Amino acid sequence: MTPDSATTPVLDDIDARPGSTASLLRTFVGVFLRPLGGWISAADLVALAGDLGIEAAQARTGVARLKQKGLLLAAREGQIGYRLNPAATGMLERGDRRIFEMREMTDADTWCLVSFSIPESARSIRHQLRRRLQWIGAGVVSPALWICPGHLQDEVRQILDELGARRWATLFQASAPIPAGTLIDAAAQWWDVEALRAEHLAFQASLATLPDEPFAAYVQLIDRWRVLPYTDPGLPPSMLPADWPGRRSFDEFARRSAELAAPAWAHVRSQLA
Repeated sequence: MTPDSATTPVLDDIDARPGSTASLLRTFVGVFLRPLGGWISAADLVALAGDLGIEAAQARTGVARLKQKGLLLAAREGQIGYRLNPAATGMLERGDRRIFEMREMTDADTWCLVSFSIPESARSIRHQLRRRLQWIGAGVVSPALWICPGHLQDEVRQILDELGARRWATLFQASAPIPAGTLIDAAAQWWDVEALRAEHLAFQASLATLPDEPFAAYVQLIDRWRVLPYTDPGLPPSMLPADWPGRRSFDEFARRSAELAAPAWAHVRSQLA
């Protein structure tokens, strides 16, 4: 292991398509590896991937991607295996809060405004900043002014620091915005609300196709859900239509994950034993 391999921040993988080999393996690692002590043998990882319907060759390719992304480090402990990169801990803990404790704003909550002016010589940083802000659920008021829930301010600072863009940005704490029209109309301009609605409805429909086996069902449930708590900012009631499906999505996820967690863990421990 090189000195930097365990210290470079590991970013949330927004390119892994839910349901893909890489995404399912990433979900498994994020949920199970820390409570297991942070290490798993290569044989056990491939075997458990098989329980998710992933063939051995595909599993090895997926694990190689997780190593390339910096999530896993090769580590022999009596046998060939993989250890969770310590630098991934912060990212995974942040994911836990998003996935299992999705936060919805109230009308009294504050907002964080992100104003930036990045020179053309650093346009790649500008592109990455916009991409990362979109990934945490920020909305676009204008190309250089973004808005997100106030409780995400620390995440915005972290993004700016990681990209080296802090000198070009100013953050503002703000109360409720006062647009020219209604708040619902403003939300539809700043976020792709209809795309978010479609994602919620697709998640709800996908619950009917979860496997019968609890371990595979648990991993697939989290894998299908994990993107939504990032892209959906949890807008306050005043900015959402009355028939907004977000609350039902979270309630269904919470109920099913509570039902599946214990039997899924029992399966993993029996396999490792």
